[in-house]
Amino acid sequence: MTAFADPQRPSACPACDAAPLAEEIAARAAPKDARLMLALPGIHCAGCISGVERILTGLPGVRDARVNLTLRRAAVEAGPEVEAEALCAALTDAGYEAHELDPGVLASTEIDARGRALLMRLAVAVFAMMNVMLLSVAVWSGAEGVTRDMMHWISAAIAIPAVIFCGQPFYTSAFAALRGGRLNMDVPITLAIALAVGTSLYETMLSGEHAYFDAAIALCTFLLAGRYLDHRTRATARSAAQELAALEVPRALRLTGQGTETVAAADLRPGDLVRVLPGGRIPVDGRVTDGHTELDRSVMTGETLPAAAAPGDAVHAGEANLTGPITVEVQAAGRDTELARIADLIAVAEAGRTNYTSLADAAAKLYAPGVHIIAVLAAAGWWLATMDVRVALNIAAAVLIITCPCALGLAVPAVTTAASGRLFRKGLLIKNGTALERLAEVDTVVFDKTGTLTDGAPEPLGLDQLDEASGRVALALSQGSAHPLAHAMARALAARGITAARVDSVVERPGFGVEGTWRGKPVRLGRAGWVGGGDAVATTATYLRIADAPAQAIRFADTLRDGAAELVADLQAEGKRVVLLSGDVEAAVAAFATRIGIADVIAEARPEAKAASISALASDGAKVLMVGDGMNDTAALTAAHVSISPASALEAARSASDMVLTGRSLAPILDAMATARSARSRIKENFTIASVYNVLAVPLAVAGLCSPLIAALAMSSSSLTVSLNALRLR
Repeated sequence: MTAFADPQRPSACPACDAAPLAEEIAARAAPKDARLMLALPGIHCAGCISGVERILTGLPGVRDARVNLTLRRAAVEAGPEVEAEALCAALTDAGYEAHELDPGVLASTEIDARGRALLMRLAVAVFAMMNVMLLSVAVWSGAEGVTRDMMHWISAAIAIPAVIFCGQPFYTSAFAALRGGRLNMDVPITLAIALAVGTSLYETMLSGEHAYFDAAIALCTFLLAGRYLDHRTRATARSAAQELAALEVPRALRLTGQGTETVAAADLRPGDLVRVLPGGRIPVDGRVTDGHTELDRSVMTGETLPAAAAPGDAVHAGEANLTGPITVEVQAAGRDTELARIADLIAVAEAGRTNYTSLADAAAKLYAPGVHIIAVLAAAGWWLATMDVRVALNIAAAVLIITCPCALGLAVPAVTTAASGRLFRKGLLIKNGTALERLAEVDTVVFDKTGTLTDGAPEPLGLDQLDEASGRVALALSQGSAHPLAHAMARALAARGITAARVDSVVERPGFGVEGTWRGKPVRLGRAGWVGGGDAVATTATYLRIADAPAQAIRFADTLRDGAAELVADLQAEGKRVVLLSGDVEAAVAAFATRIGIADVIAEARPEAKAASISALASDGAKVLMVGDGMNDTAALTAAHVSISPASALEAARSASDMVLTGRSLAPILDAMATARSARSRIKENFTIASVYNVLAVPLAVAGLCSPLIAALAMSSSSLTVSLNALRLR
């Protein structure tokens, strides 16, 4: 690739990058067969799956390749001679963006043991409840004597093991809370189940008329359903810090007196010299000592164009080497690099985000103590009035069952599930259970520029000012380069029907441009200073010079993402503050802000500065929605009150976000904000329904007018009402 922008404009290539060398951990664990993990952020359909698998399995040394569309990853089984960068290069040539991931780092994110356990317990609870309810029908229909007792004992045989197994998540949580000297919603749940089972078993042993095994298993079923729905809304939110760490280069080529040796990047020390080949990521922070190249610095700056790197220039871990080989003197490696510090910054921000108290948690703080007090007072009062422990326990069980927080447990996940389904059909995926609650509170929206409000693809302007000969020469030179500006120019010129001139001896000069000979005259396309003979312009541009004629500047501009201008205007019309936060240079950001109509602008912001800007807004009382797509945005996305990334974003950015746009348009963001406000209203309505239900039902239970069976039916009715109210969002 060549460099086409001014030398003082560091920038990053929006195109796909090749990944680094094959992963060390997999090579050590399986010396004969390496397992490589590749990130494929651009795949979206079954055709992509078959295309990627066909390309990979057709490469020498690759034994098997399997693509996971949900995770957008490929697992490749290959011989030890196969390097990940070769696989990524093959996929890039075919139009699929690919990066190598560290499977060891990602291993902990692949296992959803808790979700599987909840689903298994829910299935057992549903099966047991159906059978116990069938047996209860016989009792409700008037079975008496031995027949009734037999039905009760069979119900006990089904319900007791099921309740012991299915209720374990509640029991474990309740005991942990009690050991810590506090109450949570699982404490009254555990007491209600224990009392219902104990009272029912006692009644069955005495040949009593009523047993409430159906109530106990129904409690487990409804509560497990709410718990599983809540878990599913959170399950896709993998750690952004882990995703970021997975992009670190695991190995490096260290220069020795005898040549080069492959070592773990963490084993490098300051002063070591490492060789970075074209297509690989830089494994350390350091300084270039030899070679000229261009770097994709989107990791740190998010800028739109590659940056030239020459001896003496600083480089950072995670940046991609695009053109020529370079030698880098190590200044920091492993956990001391700036990339590692960004990962640590994200981890801290993720921990801070958990301080948000959801509506359900706030309700639980008031609910649990009140239920226990009412149940204890009811049991004590009835025991003093009747001196009958059996009656007192029945009343206490009825109070606990009728006040059991099934409605509270379903209030939030039912609404979240309904809203998530609605927004998914609109083009937005909800990843975090409290995201909608937080989105409803937003009053400030912060946008990244490149790849978020823009497509990240440069578009040449003013090509019609070139004469026919200049256009043909420009096409021939641009076709001889892999630079993103050259690609954009070649596409635009070819679309105009221009044919390439015959240019001989085309040579690419890494970091400068491309040159050749046309009709015996020297021609150049590239940086202003290298091309010579013309005045540099302030905007992003490449320069064409034919022989001794003055150089012609060909300007470029980013194309707006679909719906971007309308979204900014609508947000401002709603009274939201809109801020543009970009790592690009100030002139480019200011010009873009004027173009799209944003007054608040922060330019040349590095990753830590972006996170600091979000924190500063939050400290002023703002509830910030951050919309970004790059690795340099991950810390800011995590620090924001709520965050959104487009599907084209880097995996680490998508993981850091609470929501992901599944299409190219930004229009669903406005609909999501409206849906979030409606969802918050539905959640509050559900809490109101649950509260009114308790206000009406608890006095009846305390007065002894509700048996545990009637209490269970009333509890089920309130849960169904809450669920139906949530479905109104659909």
